Amino acid sequence: MVFNRFRILSILTAALLFTLACSLLTPVSTPPSSVDTLYTAAAQTLNAMSTQAVATQTAGPTPTPTLLLPIASPTPFPTFTPVPPLQTVVVTKCDAAAFVTDVTYPDGSTVGRGQTFTKTWRIKNIGTCTWTTDYDLVFVSGEKFGAKNAVSLPASVGPGRSVDVSIPLTAPNKEGRYRGEWKLRNASGVLFGFGSSGEATIYVDVKVGGYVVTGYDFATNLCDAVWRTKDKELPCPGTQGSPDGFAVRLDAPQMEDGKVRGIGLLTHPQMVNNGYITGKYSAITIQSGDRFQALIGCLNKANDCNMIFKLEYQIGKDPLQPLGQWNEVYEGKYYPIDIDLSFLNGQKVKFVLTILANGSSHEDYGLWVTPRIARLSAQPPTSTPTATLSPTVTATPTQTLTPTVTFTPTVTFTPTLTPTASFTPTPTATDTPTETPTETPTNTPGGP
Repeated sequence: MVFNRFRILSILTAALLFTLACSLLTPVSTPPSSVDTLYTAAAQTLNAMSTQAVATQTAGPTPTPTLLLPIASPTPFPTFTPVPPLQTVVVTKCDAAAFVTDVTYPDGSTVGRGQTFTKTWRIKNIGTCTWTTDYDLVFVSGEKFGAKNAVSLPASVGPGRSVDVSIPLTAPNKEGRYRGEWKLRNASGVLFGFGSSGEATIYVDVKVGGYVVTGYDFATNLCDAVWRTKDKELPCPGTQGSPDGFAVRLDAPQMEDGKVRGIGLLTHPQMVNNGYITGKYSAITIQSGDRFQALIGCLNKANDCNMIFKLEYQIGKDPLQPLGQWNEVYEGKYYPIDIDLSFLNGQKVKFVLTILANGSSHEDYGLWVTPRIARLSAQPPTSTPTATLSPTVTATPTQTLTPTVTFTPTVTFTPTLTPTASFTPTPTATDTPTETPTETPTNTPGGP
């Protein structure tokens, strides 16, 4: 039955196609209404046949829906490739420097009018070239504070290493705030600064106000301290050359470079390996702004000295606390100590000065020049009579400072010297002892 209907449909379709083909070949066109009629009839026939065919089909099982996986479609928005973050580009330079810290006199520190002080910076070599002692720290602008135009670096500094550079300065005599700026200069005379750009400076920045006076003089007050070694307490003042060690005041001692820079406190440890001498001073009340200042080094011509300077303090019966420690050998130089004591403001403090031998104590003549507590004052310093110690010790050309020389305990270096084997037996002791013409001066510390 179904077959017959499809056959009839095929015949009708063929007839329709034949009619359309003939109409195309016939010069007289078929009216539009006749063509529409043919299309309508064909459509109705096809529709009836499809409806009947569906009605006569046997109902079968309903197909199970199939889960279709989605097909990836193009991303509706553009995809961007992540860009790595920008990295800091390190520019490698031969000469490059960084400021580390102010070791002394940080920005805004107060100094007195006309005060001599030492500014110390710690700087780091962040370049690829080693700084030699032919490199200088050079003044470039601002207040010069009476300094030299350039100061050589104290030692060679390799890449990645730091160094402390010190410059002695003198404050102006007028109150105000002052600043002086400095850069480095290499061995070829080329200036370079600090920071990544190499243009920054390091500088001194201080306020000048009042005067600096001596709040306490450790050399003049030598016998305010109890001096002792490992074995015993020592007399004060001591006897130069004593194997037990000694502490004396020298009015005009020569430092390693042969120059005199003020009154000195000369200390020598007990004459044994790793011997020492220590002096603990009576308590001093510290004020805000006080500083411990001194120059340290070996006595002139003490060529074999090798020792440690040590500075400590004590409050009441508390344990000793360190303020600083410095190793010293004879190399023709001296070093400034300048320590801010403001953190001890209002405290009664005992200061302890110590010299320790590095091994042999031979010629360990430790010299503290103008050791004092420096203090700011609204009034200028007034000259005060120099305290006279009994006896007053003055270095003389005949003084022999070697461990091999034995001094008679009664010998004192005063204007009324007692004749000894070092002098001719005939002269009478006078205020000006005369040495024998045949005596050969020894090459000893403290000599001219």
